[in-house]
Amino acid sequence: MDEIDHGRRRMLLAATAAMGGVGAVYVATPFVLSMDPSEKAKAAGAPIDVDISKLEPGQVMTVEWRGKPVWVLRRNEQMLKTLPELDKFLRDPNSDELAQQPVYTKNPQRSINPEYMVMIGICTHLGCSPTYRPEFAPPDLGPEWKGGFFCPCHGSTYDLAGRVYAGMPAPSNLVIPPHHYVSATRLLVGVDSEVI
Repeated sequence: MDEIDHGRRRMLLAATAAMGGVGAVYVATPFVLSMDPSEKAKAAGAPIDVDISKLEPGQVMTVEWRGKPVWVLRRNEQMLKTLPELDKFLRDPNSDELAQQPVYTKNPQRSINPEYMVMIGICTHLGCSPTYRPEFAPPDLGPEWKGGFFCPCHGSTYDLAGRVYAGMPAPSNLVIPPHHYVSATRLLVGVDSEVI
């Protein structure tokens, strides 16, 4: 009977176990990495930096955050002056429904800086995108119209603070995303200042 070399057997078992461990790690790595969100997915939820330095009074710009249009409207003095005059025509003039905006924008202008309005450009009725209608008293919107946003899908109207008029299909005001000002000309949409 041949003698068994126990030292060699232990070495072969150890080598086999090590190779099996390396193989298991090699096979498991793609599965573990697939659980991490892609760069595209990370970017889709990331805050966006918006340069508002070239935005003139009365102009609106559109940027994309989380796949949604976000409007930044620079209101002029006349636009700001008309906001309180419209309260009697609005469904929620005081923005009492806090789910529509961060607490720091619960004010008559629904903004941090009264001059700039930041809101998600999606109608709260069925998700259409309203159009910016800054003109006063156009024939199709009536003599009480003081500028705002009109949804062509079902006729919902919003004022220049994104507040919905009463009697419209839209159930609530336009949503305001979390945001803050990094400087006088830069806005960060997607994160509150307290988070940073």
